[in-house]
Amino acid sequence: QVQLAESGGGLVQAGGSLRLSCAASGRAFSSYHMGWFRQAPGKEREFVAACGWSTNRTYYADSVKGRFTISRDNAENTVYLQMNSLEPEDTAVYYCAPVHRMGSLWRNVLDAWGQGTLVTVSS
Repeated sequence: QVQLAESGGGLVQAGGSLRLSCAASGRAFSSYHMGWFRQAPGKEREFVAACGWSTNRTYYADSVKGRFTISRDNAENTVYLQMNSLEPEDTAVYYCAPVHRMGSLWRNVLDAWGQGTLVTVSS
């Protein structure tokens, strides 16, 4: 079982940057693809980014492509999300999870989510 703890969220002005971290505990972290999702108020949770064991393979939602970068440190069991050029529409609670791909969709391998970290972007 993998346990996750997201951090790094906060309040930032539009155009600013934040770096989110996700510390994972448990076995086999490096065997999973890892992903980030977000859930804005009143909206469903949506996929943001994912990467394989090696960050040579990365995947992004169209809405964040070119602005966000996912990376991971397998030695530290940590995955990151560098977010640049933030927009008010990026305001959401961000979650990380081990993921797998089902067709065109990325899904959380686990049955539950971590507590997430809140990102608020002011205009």
